[in-house]
Amino acid sequence: MAASTTPKPKPADAGNPARVALAGLQLPLPLAVAFSGGADSTVLLLAAAERWPGAVRAIHVHHGLQDAADDFEIHCRGVCAAIKVPLDVRRVTARNAPGESPEDAARGARYQALARAARDGGAQAVLLGQHADDQVETLLLALSRGAGLPGLAAMAPVFQRDGVLFVRPLLALSAQAIREWVAQQGVPVVEDPTNSDIAFTRNRIRHLLLPALEEAFPQYRETFARSSRHAAQAQELLETVAVEDLARMGGVPAITALQQLPRSRQGNVLRHWLKVAHSASASAAQLEELLEQVADCKTRGHQIRIKVGNGFVERQGERLAYSMEPRTPS
Repeated sequence: MAASTTPKPKPADAGNPARVALAGLQLPLPLAVAFSGGADSTVLLLAAAERWPGAVRAIHVHHGLQDAADDFEIHCRGVCAAIKVPLDVRRVTARNAPGESPEDAARGARYQALARAARDGGAQAVLLGQHADDQVETLLLALSRGAGLPGLAAMAPVFQRDGVLFVRPLLALSAQAIREWVAQQGVPVVEDPTNSDIAFTRNRIRHLLLPALEEAFPQYRETFARSSRHAAQAQELLETVAVEDLARMGGVPAITALQQLPRSRQGNVLRHWLKVAHSASASAAQLEELLEQVADCKTRGHQIRIKVGNGFVERQGERLAYSMEPRTPS
C-alpha cells in the first residue's frame, strides 16, 4: 500500500522541525501549501496550519503518472479533513516536448497547477516542502550535467512563477530530522514507490551518494548550501551586468557593441537576452557558435542563423533577432 493507514494527524507541536522554520516568517495571507502527502509536505502543512490558523489551504496535484496516484489523493483528503484545512485537488496531464524529460514536464505542469490553484483560491503565497537533502541533490544533479551558475545556485528559497510567490522554508532542515519526527509522532504519510528506483539519477544520488557524503563530510548539507548561496550571489551580479549592457544597446543585441565587450561578457548578455526576451536557452555549444559568428561579423553581408531552443538567432542589419518561425526561401 503506498499510503500508510490514516489515524488522525496530531497538531504540530514544539517537536515539529517545520515549526521553527516557519516561526520567523512574515508572509502575506492567506497562503497555500503544496501537499503531496509525503513526510516533507505533511510536516510543513501541520506547522503552517498551526502558525496561521484559518489562513491556510492545501493544494494537491494529481499527476496520474502512477497507479498509486488515486491513493495519494484519498490520503491527502483524509489528512486535510482531520485538521480542518481546505484542500484543492488539481489533475494534470504532463506531456513532455521534444528534448524535454518526462520529469521536467511533470514539474512544469505541477508548478502551473499550483499557481493556478493559488490564484483561484486567493492565496498570496505557496509554501513548498523541499528540504536540505533536496537542495544537495539538486546541486549534485547540476554538477553532473556541467551546469553554470544558475544550476549551481540550486533552489531559491523565494521565487516568483506565473505571477505567484513561492517559498521554500525547509531548505535548512534535513530529511532525517523530518522523518524522525514523523515516525516518533506516528503521523501518517505516503511513500512514493518511485523514490526507491535507482534508474532515476536523483534517486541514485539520494541512495548512493548522500550516505557516502554523510560518512565522509557530516556537515555537507551546510557547506553545499553555502556554495549554492555563493553561486546565487554571483549569478545575481551577472544578471545586473547583463541588464546594464543590454540597456546600453537599446534592449536588443547590437553586433558592434557586442564586439567591443570581452567574450565572457558577450555570452552573459546574450544568455540574458535569450532568456528574458524569448524564454530560450542556448546550450554551451550553441552559445560558442553564436559568439564565433559575432566575432566574424566584419562585413554587412555576413549572415548569422543559429538554432537555439525552438527557434533561430539571426542577423537583421546591425542587430540580432530571435524567431520561432523557419526562414522562408528567398
